[in-house]
Amino acid sequence: MLLEFENKYKKSVKYIKLSRKISAGISGNERDSSIARGEIINQREREREKKKKGIYIFFLKLVVLLLLGSMEEDHLFGGLPPPSSKPQTEEKPPPMAAKKDPSPAPPPPPPAPPLKSALKSSLKRSNPPPPPPSSDAAATGGGTEVPQKRLRFKTSVDATTTQVIEAMQKIASHIKNPSKFSKASKLALQLIQAGSVKPGTSDDFFAILEAAMASPSACSDTPVRADYQALFSAVQDVKDCFNKQQKNQLTTWTIRAVLANDLYTDDSFVFSKAAGKIKEAISSLPSATADDDKDEAAALAKSENEAVDTGNQADDATPSDPPRSNQEVSDPFGLDALIPSKLKKDERSREKEVVALKRKAEEEELKRFIKSQREALLLCLETAARRYKTPWAQTVIDILAKHAFDHIDRFTTQQREAIGKLWASINEQHIRRKQGKSVTGKLDMNGFEWLQEKYANEKISIRRAVGGGGDRRAQQWLG
Repeated sequence: MLLEFENKYKKSVKYIKLSRKISAGISGNERDSSIARGEIINQREREREKKKKGIYIFFLKLVVLLLLGSMEEDHLFGGLPPPSSKPQTEEKPPPMAAKKDPSPAPPPPPPAPPLKSALKSSLKRSNPPPPPPSSDAAATGGGTEVPQKRLRFKTSVDATTTQVIEAMQKIASHIKNPSKFSKASKLALQLIQAGSVKPGTSDDFFAILEAAMASPSACSDTPVRADYQALFSAVQDVKDCFNKQQKNQLTTWTIRAVLANDLYTDDSFVFSKAAGKIKEAISSLPSATADDDKDEAAALAKSENEAVDTGNQADDATPSDPPRSNQEVSDPFGLDALIPSKLKKDERSREKEVVALKRKAEEEELKRFIKSQREALLLCLETAARRYKTPWAQTVIDILAKHAFDHIDRFTTQQREAIGKLWASINEQHIRRKQGKSVTGKLDMNGFEWLQEKYANEKISIRRAVGGGGDRRAQQWLG
């Protein structure tokens, strides 16, 4: 401190001398004053350099003092532990029993290691330790984390089986109406998508389809054609819930509602795909027999005289009662039931009757299925024949009609006649196309030929728009 004070005093003395010289030079000689000014400027630059060096030396001394102080115990933080070190636990006093024992005192603990520098510990501080697990988590599963509870709202309501059945019954009652079919079919689609069609509710859902197909020709109406296609295409996903008889009926309805309606499309790919499926269905049909022709004739006669047949069936059921009464009279006390041999014979005969009835029912069901399938395929052929005016569909229709005519033995007599007429008309149109004629019988022509024929007989006036027809009708208003 004394050295610094002396240096400052010397500097102040030099500054006073120089100022006196400057004042003397101003009053006396200008040359001396300029020299004095140069000396003052040089002196100020030297002082600035000395100040810079002094500041640098001061900070260097301070750093050295801090490093030396950190190596000693009584450093800057007064023996406090660094932030990264664990808190020192207080020594617990020995228990009372230990005081009473005359055992020698334990050896003193080893000296603590020297503490690290406070600056280093503050700069290289480790991450904070993770929080200890809660008491609830430790009690439940040791160290396992308890999943957080989230509040979730239920957006759908699970309907019971009775509610689903009631909804299906309401849909079946409304789907018969053509004006309500679109809305009812969409509700039926929602039941399929929701998974409500199960083996327990399949019969009620089949009643919806049966009501929708009550009129077989309704599925081809233009307003509801797309809805029928969507409904019966979606039913294919749940057809495993139905029994064998219902599956057969569903196959026939699918041909009418999906394949036949695909023939009305404007997409050539969809049309060709539908025609291919129709050809596969025709090939899978069995050959028609004489019994099929008889059954067809009987069905036609039955449809004409249905009322008479029902009356005859009621009359035929009455004479079967007297034999039962005779049997009861022949064994008034029921002693025949006590004979074991007769019981066994009756059981065997009943089993045979049940088996025979099952076989007969299966045969009738198969005949009915084949008959309805033939009718549906014939409907598809007629629908395709109506689209023959469309140029891009003509080749596909030719192939389809040829395939049906080649497999005409798989249809009944009346259906053969219809297919023969259909093939004759399509074949005739096919021959016209080969000759270059259109479907109407006229020769096909391109756009240029059509315009050439149109304007060949036109009367064109030299006055352009005035009296273009050449009949001089514009003279009246032209004056």
